[in-house]
Amino acid sequence: MDAAPYPPAQATPAPAASPPRRRRWWRIVRNTLIGLVVALFLAWLVLYITKGRFLKGPFERIVSSATSRQVKVAGDFQLYFDPITIHFRADGMTISNPAYTSRPNLFEAKRLDSRIAPLSLLFGKRHFYTLDLTDSAVDLEWNAAHTHNSWTFSEKKGGKPLAFPRIDVATVAGTTLRYVDPRMRLRTDLAFQTITSTNAQIGKSVRFSGSGQVRNTPFTLVGALLSPDATVARGQNKLTMTADAAHNHITVAGTLPSLADIENVPLTVSSRGRNLAELLDIIGVAVPRSRTYHVNALLTQSGTTYAFTKLTGRFGDSDLAGAFTVENVEPRLHIGATLTTRKLDIIDAAPFIGYNPDIVATQGAVAAAASTGAAPARILPNAAIPVETFKNFNADLHYKIGVVRSKNVPVSNIDLTLSLKDSLLKLSPLTFVMARGNVAADITFDARRRPAHDTYDIRLSPTPMGRLLAGYGVIESGTTGVVKGRIALTGDGDTLHDSLASSHGRIAFVMPGGTFSARNVQLSELDIGTFAQKLFQGKLKEPVKINCGLIGFSVRGGVAAADPILIDTEKNVIAGRGGFSFRDEHLDLVFRADGKRISLFSAQSPVGLVGSFAKPGINVVTPQLLERAGAAAGLSLVATPVAGLLAFVDVGDAKAAQCGPILAAAPASAQRTTKGQPRDDVGHGTTATAEKDKSGKAPRKKFLGIF
Repeated sequence: MDAAPYPPAQATPAPAASPPRRRRWWRIVRNTLIGLVVALFLAWLVLYITKGRFLKGPFERIVSSATSRQVKVAGDFQLYFDPITIHFRADGMTISNPAYTSRPNLFEAKRLDSRIAPLSLLFGKRHFYTLDLTDSAVDLEWNAAHTHNSWTFSEKKGGKPLAFPRIDVATVAGTTLRYVDPRMRLRTDLAFQTITSTNAQIGKSVRFSGSGQVRNTPFTLVGALLSPDATVARGQNKLTMTADAAHNHITVAGTLPSLADIENVPLTVSSRGRNLAELLDIIGVAVPRSRTYHVNALLTQSGTTYAFTKLTGRFGDSDLAGAFTVENVEPRLHIGATLTTRKLDIIDAAPFIGYNPDIVATQGAVAAAASTGAAPARILPNAAIPVETFKNFNADLHYKIGVVRSKNVPVSNIDLTLSLKDSLLKLSPLTFVMARGNVAADITFDARRRPAHDTYDIRLSPTPMGRLLAGYGVIESGTTGVVKGRIALTGDGDTLHDSLASSHGRIAFVMPGGTFSARNVQLSELDIGTFAQKLFQGKLKEPVKINCGLIGFSVRGGVAAADPILIDTEKNVIAGRGGFSFRDEHLDLVFRADGKRISLFSAQSPVGLVGSFAKPGINVVTPQLLERAGAAAGLSLVATPVAGLLAFVDVGDAKAAQCGPILAAAPASAQRTTKGQPRDDVGHGTTATAEKDKSGKAPRKKFLGIF
């Protein structure tokens, strides 16, 4: 029998497929990582062995491109991982300055050795674990237009200012810093004490000292950063600094938002010294000198303006308050000030006319004038107006003074507006109260002309004479007369003396009707009879009526001639001739009183005002008085002693004056008697040097004429 057939054989399974794709990629990644690690290790090893010195060239090129500055390393260069921190060392490293600066390098150091956190170079703030900086120098400088500075990098891209990294441990020795601002004409060179820090903490302060020059004035300074840890962390910067320049001691303190930023930051400023003029002369601004001063203010810089607000202080024995600004604008500085003084000592006012107040206080006005170059025994100072300095700045000043402390003339409520523009100085308006009378003045010094052309227009409103002259011994009681006047002069000169010595114009003081103390009037008249009578009757202070009066002068070439001096009283007519000179300050005036009614024992003799401005004198023994005494002696010898008295009798023939021309301050040629006749007792408004006799020849007397 046949066997059953075998079952069909089954297909053999196919061989297994290649490893999954994920395994292949893993091997690729693994091998890549191994290769990368090996490469990094090899790179690290190469860098570690070579210290990365071969990277000097690439480092210089990359950093130069990033900062738009040329970066060089003159000595040893190292850049490698040690083991994982970046060890960077550069000996003789320099970073260049922009082309407009006066020094080639913004930064240079003998040695810079540091360890840096690697990731901080890629993310966030730069972090230095250690920094050892030796003999480094930083040069910070503005361009002339004050639009760019040397510490702002990548200016083509808008610029990024220098930023401080975080430093855990540091030693910074031999560091210097130079700051230059051409617009302020300021240069400062600072040296810092050695700085050490641990755990990113420097300590209480970083101290520095140095010197410099602002404009043409050298200075020295010392200071400190009182918050160095915050400064390094780009936080607040508490700064204190003191400087000494031109006999002035200045302190500055405040908190800055960043080390090189004072924009709109209030700083407390204090200054003291022997003379405010020396302080402001540092920035090329001329002011009258002062006695010792001490002022405090709040300084805020905004753009081109430096504002000193909340200013308080003293100069000499006077107080000062207000605000002061300095603006750096082309073509010159502009000074603006609003100042007030409650009480001004008269000695502190002396500089306004050219006196040294210290000399006035200790030696008097004559010595102060002599110190300016004036001739001996003169009182007009010869101090030059600083016309050359006027070219350096423009100014606007408003100054108010409450009271001037003075023994003689009471002055108060001074209100001065001053402007200086393009060398034209104006004191206009200048107003003040003097003895209950108002004075208004407009004064200009035009330094655009050489010598300066000067104008004076000073106006006195009606002022009580008793109050005005109280400081000179005049008793107010019984004096109701007032005086008003005007001084209008023009001259040329760079000193007050030269200006007045060349002046032309008119001076006039008018006295309307009123009363005056009998003692003063009788003494001026030398009416011995009336004076003695009132003395024995106890009526010495009884007022005498003044109808009108004028004391006028015409000024020509610095010489003032009486034009006229004429005072009409109830009983007398007082007339004067002569004049005075601004050139040599000589006085040569005579006054004569003629009675309107008969008077016994009237000397009827001129009284002379002689000497100089500094030492005026009264001459009461004149040739006329001696002639009368001689006549009296002769009558006594040939007749009787009683007859001798006739020589001292005033027959009372004085011609009363018309008050109209007097009150109008008219010149001598316009004066009239009450009958309308021209007066022949008031001269012609000229001195003897200008007058001629009928023959056409000049009189023999060479200076100011007298009767």
